[in-house]
Amino acid sequence: MDHSSPTFLKIGTGSAKRAIAVRTEGGAGKGPGLFWLGGFKSDMLGTKAAALSEWARAQGRACVRFDYSGHGESGGEFAAGTITRWLEESLAVFEAHCRGAQVVVGSSMGGWLALLLARELRKHAAIGRPALASIAGLVLIAPAVDFTEALMWQRFPPDVKRQIEEKGAWLRPSAYSEEPYPITRGLIDDGRNHLLLGGMIETGCPVRILQGVLDPDVPWNHAVELTSRLAQDDVVLTLVKDGDHRLSRPEDIERLIRAVAEF
Repeated sequence: MDHSSPTFLKIGTGSAKRAIAVRTEGGAGKGPGLFWLGGFKSDMLGTKAAALSEWARAQGRACVRFDYSGHGESGGEFAAGTITRWLEESLAVFEAHCRGAQVVVGSSMGGWLALLLARELRKHAAIGRPALASIAGLVLIAPAVDFTEALMWQRFPPDVKRQIEEKGAWLRPSAYSEEPYPITRGLIDDGRNHLLLGGMIETGCPVRILQGVLDPDVPWNHAVELTSRLAQDDVVLTLVKDGDHRLSRPEDIERLIRAVAEF
């Protein structure tokens, strides 16, 4: 159990301002730092994030993890969340807390955000605004790229779509919590501004993807589709035959750490 207290980074302006909870390990410069991007409705105290933080500490490597607004210990309402907002937070935390080479580890929605973050950093560098940190590699766990469209909207039955369009939200039952969570029209509409699978994806770095074949949320062929879109030559997709969506078993954690340790 992680009992350390987070620090908070204020992001946004006016009524949209929110306090983002961040935990950092300083590291001793013994290799690239780690930057954790969690999943939809998850938080930085989860099994994978905590294990990576402990490994980084033991290796003398820096580690930064945080909660998106409306998640975990951060402020803001979950129902107000969008990919645009969570990407803004990811970029702000990366620029505020990361220095030098980083391995960005993205789980589920965090995999999509990791690719979007890499694109934003490349845009900034192209206009002469390079960050103080760079991405040495991406490790994506069950990456839910374009999930608002490909894994939600396109699969929703007509009555769910109608409810989202007419009422602005649908309460989706969760396999991981007793409480349902809202899927808002704002989330769906905004997600369409960030879709990646319609073309080639330039990352500028090696990519490692870990995907469970038994994942009920992100089908394994979704990861195959993503792999086909990655222009980088150095891309390795590992399919875990008996793996689920979380990939949080001890053997999954070992596999994750091996992937991160490559960098």
